[in-house]
Amino acid sequence: MLQRTDALRHLPVRSSLPALAAALEESGAAVLCAPPGTGKTTLVPLALAGLAGPDGPGGPSGPGPGAARRVVVAEPRRIAVRAAARRMAWLLGEDVGERIGFTVRGERAVGPRCAVEVVTTGVLLQRLQRDPELPGVDVVVLDECHERHLDADTAAAFLLDVRAALRPELRLVAASATTDAGAWARLLDAPVVESPGAAHPVRVVWAPPPRPVRPAHGTRVDPALLEHVAAVVRRALREEDGDVLCFLPGTGEIARVAGLLGGGLDGADTEVLQVHGRAPAAVQDAVLAGGGGRRRVVLATSVAESSLTVPGVRVVVDAGLAREPRTDHARGLSALTTVRVSRASAEQRAGRAGREAPGVVYRCWPEAEHDRLPRFPSPEIAVADLTSFALRTACWGDPDARGLALPDPPPDGAMAAAREVLRAIGAVDGEGRATGRGRAMAALGLHPRLARALLDAAPLVGVRRAAEVVALLSEEPPREYGDEVAAAWRAARRGGDAYAARWRREARRLAGALPGGAGDAPGRGAAAELPDGAAAGLVVALAFPERVARSRGERTYLMVSGTRAELSPGSGLREAPWLAVAVADRPVGSASARVRLAAAVDEDTARRAAGALHSDAEEVGWSPGRQGAGDVVARRVERLGAVELSSRPLRDPDPALVRTALLEGLRHEGVEVLHWSREARSLRERLAFLHREVGEPWPDVSDEALLERAGEWLGTVLDSARRRADLERADAGRLLGALLPWASGEAARLDELAPERIEVPSGSRIRVDYGGERPVLAVKLQELFGWQEAPRLAGGRVPLLVHLLSPAGRPAAVTADLASFWRDGYRSVRAELRGRYPRHPWPEDPAAAEPTRRTAAAARRAAADPGARDRSR
Repeated sequence: MLQRTDALRHLPVRSSLPALAAALEESGAAVLCAPPGTGKTTLVPLALAGLAGPDGPGGPSGPGPGAARRVVVAEPRRIAVRAAARRMAWLLGEDVGERIGFTVRGERAVGPRCAVEVVTTGVLLQRLQRDPELPGVDVVVLDECHERHLDADTAAAFLLDVRAALRPELRLVAASATTDAGAWARLLDAPVVESPGAAHPVRVVWAPPPRPVRPAHGTRVDPALLEHVAAVVRRALREEDGDVLCFLPGTGEIARVAGLLGGGLDGADTEVLQVHGRAPAAVQDAVLAGGGGRRRVVLATSVAESSLTVPGVRVVVDAGLAREPRTDHARGLSALTTVRVSRASAEQRAGRAGREAPGVVYRCWPEAEHDRLPRFPSPEIAVADLTSFALRTACWGDPDARGLALPDPPPDGAMAAAREVLRAIGAVDGEGRATGRGRAMAALGLHPRLARALLDAAPLVGVRRAAEVVALLSEEPPREYGDEVAAAWRAARRGGDAYAARWRREARRLAGALPGGAGDAPGRGAAAELPDGAAAGLVVALAFPERVARSRGERTYLMVSGTRAELSPGSGLREAPWLAVAVADRPVGSASARVRLAAAVDEDTARRAAGALHSDAEEVGWSPGRQGAGDVVARRVERLGAVELSSRPLRDPDPALVRTALLEGLRHEGVEVLHWSREARSLRERLAFLHREVGEPWPDVSDEALLERAGEWLGTVLDSARRRADLERADAGRLLGALLPWASGEAARLDELAPERIEVPSGSRIRVDYGGERPVLAVKLQELFGWQEAPRLAGGRVPLLVHLLSPAGRPAAVTADLASFWRDGYRSVRAELRGRYPRHPWPEDPAAAEPTRRTAAAARRAAADPGARDRSR
């Protein structure tokens, strides 16, 4: 006992206990900032419970007059819960379950003398929802607040409500090693108590890869980075003493680095251990118990960042990556993605090396990049599926969570998606308030989807079988169990691994939570006789109705949500006509989801589970053709969400639906579907010119504007047309006339402002081209002799651009100033062309010459016979 007392006395947080007690006495809440290794997770709860006074464990008094009897410590992870409880019990010289206890889902070790209970934040939330007053609890410590887990943020908000409305005497401590203390202090309206850091310094070694590595993408990490991390571990073993704790983003990377280290460690006495949230309890215990003389390399995910000391660690190797959830709310799919570690997390990880003695951290990124890392991790509320959160807030009486004191508000889109799911399963009403069914779901401690499946499947397949399948879905089974739910269920039943043990405990808990106790009796009726495979499929389909999927061949399925999904190449499910998908993710940048766990179902099961998505209605729409020539398609279609079950043609579709389909076709293919004669195109170009140069009231006739006003100028056509061919026959020019400004009388000035043709001195009426930036008159040069100025258009605003053509019709000159051309430019054109076209007139003075369409000889004859000239006109 003396040695354990000594250990407590040397924890740096001890010096901050009086300030913490004073803050709780005065404000009832406090924010405790204590760096890693200071003892905040072990000494503070003991002191608050009066179990660690000035004389050490079991001393006569607590930290001051505010000492409490019962303390609940909430940790974000199960591994941290067990470790913290075990450590505090050891310090008291007791077994867990006496004065120190713990509770995680499916496991509880709490005796009648319990003064400090360590729980997961999920367990704390369940208790708050059952009884918000938390009877018998005097202090709640929310540990590791900096990690910004959604459960912890929610628990803090609920506890603030409890203090404000029910139990002002309940004390609350938000504790963290690295956090935004000011933000939490404002949220809790509480003072900040800071503890001095651990006495052991940690030296930083920057160890970036020798060559650039590809950034992480989704869950893919460049193998070159993992090879480099393994090399840094070997380097650390050579350069430093003590055990090595190496942080990696996920279990796949841990396995990869373990394989790389397998034959390359210095010394046969070095042991490699793998620690993550799903690691067997025996492995977790071995890591936390110490090496017993053998040197160790502990490969861990972020679970090892907080709340536990790994004995013997003097070196940390940090790959600089972490995994965060991302939710595709539109598709109802979640996936983990690999991100750069935050500076706060990097500090937490480094602190693991200095818990017991001076240490070293090797950071596998350049020093220059460190300041560009995000300051803190992304709050989970900003990126996660909020369905469970939305149900909790609805049961709490605040469906929109607007009245809760949360560090960050929930995103509106994510909350809307969550409420839609809850309404679909009957957990909330139209106003978002929790129903009796919703409260029953919340009490089960499951995701609402799984709670729905348990409640609805139990009468159909039996309580025990429903509980077993839901337990399987609540924690994804190991990959070696396969991707078929029924096969994984069988593997869990006969399995002797850690997962199977947890699965059995959870299945028993869920069965006991339903009416009928353990409920081994099956349900009534034919469905109760379903074989296990069919029962598994029904449970999965009830949990995830929008993920029911129909085969499209080649391992590809279409979910009723509209998302395409693909099985792995060797899947035993590839012949199934229908699937109920339990676990799927959509890799970053992929259009298809990847099926990780599913069950084969039949169409009847699919219809039963996804019945809310069933429809049988007339569908009239525009179907794009294979070569761009789409058309109206009218059918009566039976659907299960996006999956088409059957269809038949409609002979007499609703005209309103046909009209909508035609408009859709015009938007898809453009107004070019209509018949555009030369005159129609000319009119459109003239109107576009006037809209550009004059503006109102001349209409915009761009594609976008015409489509926006299609109902106005195409009204008669849309009312009578039934298919593409009817649009193709419509005279666009005649219809376009409906957009002219008739009401103001300006339409009558169209030919004045933008004439279709202009009469030139020769008497020819030449078409004006309005298709370019400026209107163009292209005419043979000889027809303009004597014309000093071309007319200006748009009420004199825009000069006409004249393209002077050779007798062969080729451009000889371009001008907007004829007088200047006759004076300065004509001579060079005359010199170049009169030798090539000697039969045409090339007078020296074009300004005084007679305009003509004829050759020189014909012009002379016409001049001799004025009557002939007049007749030719």
